[in-house]
Amino acid sequence: MASLLNRLLHKTTRQQTAFPATPKALTNSILTHLAAGHLSKAVSVLFSSPVPFDFSLYARLFQLCALNRAIVEARKSGFLPNVITFASVLGSCAAVLALVLSRQVHGLIMKYGFHGNVILGSSLVDVYGKCGDMSDSRRMFDEIPYPNAISWNVIVRRYLKAGEERDAVFMFFEMVRTNKMPINHTVSNALVACSGILAVKEGTQIHGYAIKINIDKDEVVLSSLIDLYVKCGDLENAHRIFETPSSKNFINWTSVVSGYAMSGRTREARELFDEMPERSVISWNAMLAGYTRSLKWEEALDFVFLMRKETRAIDHVTVGLFLNVCAGLSDVELGKQAHGFAYRHGFYFNLFVGNAILHMYGKCGNLRSARVWFYQMSHLRDEVSWNAVLTSYARHGMSEEAMMIFGKMLGETTPSEYTFGTLLAACANIFALEPGKQIHGFMIRKGYEIDIVVRGALLDMYSKCRCIEYSLRVFQEAASKDVILWNSMMLGYCHNRRGEKVLELFCMMEKEGVKPDNTTFKAILHACICEGRVELGGQYFDSMSEMYCVIPRLEHYEFIIELYSRYGFMDKLESFVTKMPFEPTAPMLTRVIDACQEHRHLRLGEWASNRLYESNPSVH
Repeated sequence: MASLLNRLLHKTTRQQTAFPATPKALTNSILTHLAAGHLSKAVSVLFSSPVPFDFSLYARLFQLCALNRAIVEARKSGFLPNVITFASVLGSCAAVLALVLSRQVHGLIMKYGFHGNVILGSSLVDVYGKCGDMSDSRRMFDEIPYPNAISWNVIVRRYLKAGEERDAVFMFFEMVRTNKMPINHTVSNALVACSGILAVKEGTQIHGYAIKINIDKDEVVLSSLIDLYVKCGDLENAHRIFETPSSKNFINWTSVVSGYAMSGRTREARELFDEMPERSVISWNAMLAGYTRSLKWEEALDFVFLMRKETRAIDHVTVGLFLNVCAGLSDVELGKQAHGFAYRHGFYFNLFVGNAILHMYGKCGNLRSARVWFYQMSHLRDEVSWNAVLTSYARHGMSEEAMMIFGKMLGETTPSEYTFGTLLAACANIFALEPGKQIHGFMIRKGYEIDIVVRGALLDMYSKCRCIEYSLRVFQEAASKDVILWNSMMLGYCHNRRGEKVLELFCMMEKEGVKPDNTTFKAILHACICEGRVELGGQYFDSMSEMYCVIPRLEHYEFIIELYSRYGFMDKLESFVTKMPFEPTAPMLTRVIDACQEHRHLRLGEWASNRLYESNPSVH
């Protein structure tokens, strides 16, 4: 490498000069010359030194040679490089992402007849991949006549690092098809690629192949297997591999704890966490994130106190998660303390923490502090920040303010589908049809994908704004309809007092093979009340558990009581209320008493009054 650099600069002095003997002093001398633009003097110091330098210094000098086109003058000097020389140069090019110089070196490789050499071919695959040119990287690989295990590992890894996981997996299986024996890192890279795209089927096949070639006990492969099964939700397989003797290292332990925690299985996660022989801030954060994801706020708070007691290893992720706990508990005072901690320790400069502070104030209803902090973090804020403040205003019924903020948001960042879902909900709350239409039109003009969530928000907005025809059009345009979208359309018809349409939709829903849920039957029973379909309402209630395996909830019982009470079916009301599998609530008994007074049903009225007195004597 040093020899090549010497010839790259044709004006390099050959005069020997006495230089300081220490590498640090020599490096400082070289850097001083480079800062002054004296490339030749820098190289003179380099080659007059009796000691080697750090690899990064050579890489930087190669980059400067590329910028000065010194490689062209090295053709003129008659320098004849060999395979090792070219491989070293390409390694340096890859280190500094010097794509232009790499292409020049590639040209020289062709000129000197090294085309087809497996070492240089693999080096070219690597450098083009690292420089982001995967098409040329793949072309170089395809031009290697007989790629070896290293060549295959390079192309698989480059595809993985480029975010093209499917191609990485494909190339691994191509390698297997050609009967080339992979090294452990190639198997590991292929498994990591499967993890990235949740390709559990392909990952399982690679696992089987690893067992076949007897590298499934390799530490690198084991870690990748555990990561694959954790990310794909197969915690049983992940735990089984983790229990093997060579698997219980810190990284794998943390991965399994995180897998259980993030899947909601916090009890198993905590048991594993408590058994860990050593813990880092990553381990603590994984467990805390599991509690917050499962909305177990009290347990999360206790865990934070334990963490503060046992370790000082706290980072910005810890602080952000703690702020989320404060938001979940709606404890603004605790949140203020967390905000102060973040300020004192410099964490508030972190965007994750900043957004967590914003979310906490908004969730706790302290919109003044949320607004103040939002403007204080103007140099940091992103789309998540804007969405947090929009959601805060919309959640607390301040829909006009949310719309004003959206107007300002467009001048700073690009809104996401989540933003539009929040805004449409705000429009629905204040029955703002025109702004809702404008948002709908904006999404269409800008080419936004109207996913199932946004479609539901659009449908709800149009329904609440008494524009049911638009709701129906949005519903019909959906490529696929899940039960939530069907329910939204049914509830929209209920809101517009079109009960007969709800019953028609339910028949269509059954024909489509969509299974109803609790919300579906809320809409159906509400429609029966609106249309006076007493017998039909009773039949649908009975069919919930008998035909659809949907257990009636409190609100379904309330609907039936309202149905029988409103239309004077007192015998049915008496039979229904007295045979309920739980004690009637006070509002239920009050409604029964009102119905009995209206329809002069003294026996049931007396029974309901006695029950109401027994449950709550203070009402009399």
